[in-house]
Amino acid sequence: MERNHVDLSVPSPARMYDRLLGGSNHYEVDRAACDDLLKAAPTSREIALQNRWFLQRVVRVLAEDHGIRQFLDFGSGLPTQRNVHQIAQEVDDESRVVYIDNDPVVLALGRSLLDENDNTSILSADMTDLDTIFGHQDVARLIDFSQPAAALFISVLHCLPDSAEPKALVERVVRRLAPGSFVVVCQLVSDDPQVRDSVTDLMLDKTGGNWGRVREAADVEAIFEKLQIQEPGLVDVTDWRPDSEIQQRQRSIEWTEFGGLGRVPAQD
Repeated sequence: MERNHVDLSVPSPARMYDRLLGGSNHYEVDRAACDDLLKAAPTSREIALQNRWFLQRVVRVLAEDHGIRQFLDFGSGLPTQRNVHQIAQEVDDESRVVYIDNDPVVLALGRSLLDENDNTSILSADMTDLDTIFGHQDVARLIDFSQPAAALFISVLHCLPDSAEPKALVERVVRRLAPGSFVVVCQLVSDDPQVRDSVTDLMLDKTGGNWGRVREAADVEAIFEKLQIQEPGLVDVTDWRPDSEIQQRQRSIEWTEFGGLGRVPAQD
């Protein structure tokens, strides 16, 4: 069911992310929550920027180096500069992208942006509701699952609680993809248990429980167990095929976005 009501009393992770990126699609409650987050983890703005740059690099690599022409972006968040379809369609204007989110602000702005692009769609769905997603008419129209595709889980799995089983969710998606497809995963991690606990508690409190937790690198590594990890491996995304020394200098300290790119192997 589509969520049309915007609760302005509760911060949204998508709008907080937009705020950290310097966007304008957020409210006072989101700005206040970002201020508190920056007190707990002062380099949160840097981590948001690094995550966005990673998204742009990995989509370009998928389109240019691997010939991927169809993308599923789970928990896509608010549209901003250099979105998935814009990067992919620079390589091939027939590239097809389905964005998936359940935030009403994301849906309204996304539909406005994509209204005249027939090779894109944005679905109103919880990213864990795979039956709704894979059964949607726009997915059937845009994505040919007999051919390689890319599933993107960019900085979203930490929004899921353990009860949602993020690892199992990715595995369920992988089972629906053709061999030779790719999966991109990165999420917030920290080696410091105090950072993990303090940021998790803060985000759970601010979002009214609409969050998961900051995890450890080993949790991300487990997601890739059945995938063929591509170079340069699983890393702080700042170091994933960087194309700018200036970007690399803007590092997060307290926590990192950790992940990489995996290829779906041929079935046994």
